[in-house]
Amino acid sequence: MHPTWNTTVKFIPKWIAPNLLTFAGFVCMVICVVLLLFYDYHCFAADDKLHDKRMPDYIYTVCAVLLFLAYNLDGIDGKQARRIGVSGPLGELFDHGLDSYIVFLIPFCLFSVFGRDEFSIPVFRGYLIVMSVVLNFYVCQCEKYNTGTLYLPWGYDLSMWVSSIIFLLAGLKGPQYFKVFVFSGVTFVQALEVAVHSTGLFTTLPICIYNVYLSYKNRTGKMRPILEALRPLWSMLIMVSLMTFWAIKSPNGIIEIDLRVFLLLFGTLFSNIANRLIVAGMSGTRCDAVCPLLWPIAIVVALSLYQPQLEIALLYLATVGAILAHVHYGVCVVRQMCGHFKVQCFTVPKSKQK
Repeated sequence: MHPTWNTTVKFIPKWIAPNLLTFAGFVCMVICVVLLLFYDYHCFAADDKLHDKRMPDYIYTVCAVLLFLAYNLDGIDGKQARRIGVSGPLGELFDHGLDSYIVFLIPFCLFSVFGRDEFSIPVFRGYLIVMSVVLNFYVCQCEKYNTGTLYLPWGYDLSMWVSSIIFLLAGLKGPQYFKVFVFSGVTFVQALEVAVHSTGLFTTLPICIYNVYLSYKNRTGKMRPILEALRPLWSMLIMVSLMTFWAIKSPNGIIEIDLRVFLLLFGTLFSNIANRLIVAGMSGTRCDAVCPLLWPIAIVVALSLYQPQLEIALLYLATVGAILAHVHYGVCVVRQMCGHFKVQCFTVPKSKQK
């Protein structure tokens, strides 16, 4: 896509800030999410047997356009920054910080294409797909934390193209287009599930480990002791363990009752942990061993097990609290960086607009 982006960015006025392009891409994803939450909150729209739950096929087409637009805006923002000479840590944080949310929202949206019928997969396995996708992103950030260089995997571009095409085909031919067996009783969704997990296990993870190994061998990285190098893993391990334990042991089957909110909580916690790691990597500081948001989440999970009648309310309360805390953290960090570097987040200095 780089040749396309290199050409496209020439038509963007220089007064448009790169962070504005980044945020516009994020807004595209948010609109996509809002549409699907409105039309298909419980992920039944793709089920042929539930005609009253169907949503207009054009919604899928709109989501395809929004997703592809978000992808391209995310690719153009950095080129716009270098073109007008405003590249810096703020843009890196803003870009990768919002990416940490977008990376979870993509599979979150795809649930509406595949639904919850016999051609799909159980809800818990869908949750595992979301986990696999976000962990691919996090492994790359752990790599950067230890090597000082971010090597973006090819899987990112492929996933954006595939997701956009899936939404487009669902809009043109209906979600029934994917209700097929690709071979020997394996459905399209099951094959996609294997592909997602395989991408992380056999491409992203080994490549990141190898790059970290090379940085130690050639002494080009941060050269942290092994326990310090592994420090970013603890927050993510605790969060994934807590949420997975809750999904499995929930007395009310929380993940079946409200999959969307459960995933929204998971994605918000992931994004906060990832953002804290990104800030630590950029500033050369020690990352958190345990993300502060995990303490109240641990309490919520414990209460939900001992007070099942409160479980749904606790899920909603935890989700709202996590979102507000995450937004507060992001806004504060961006404001502090703007003050430190004496820049504006969404405006370009007049000297750079010529």
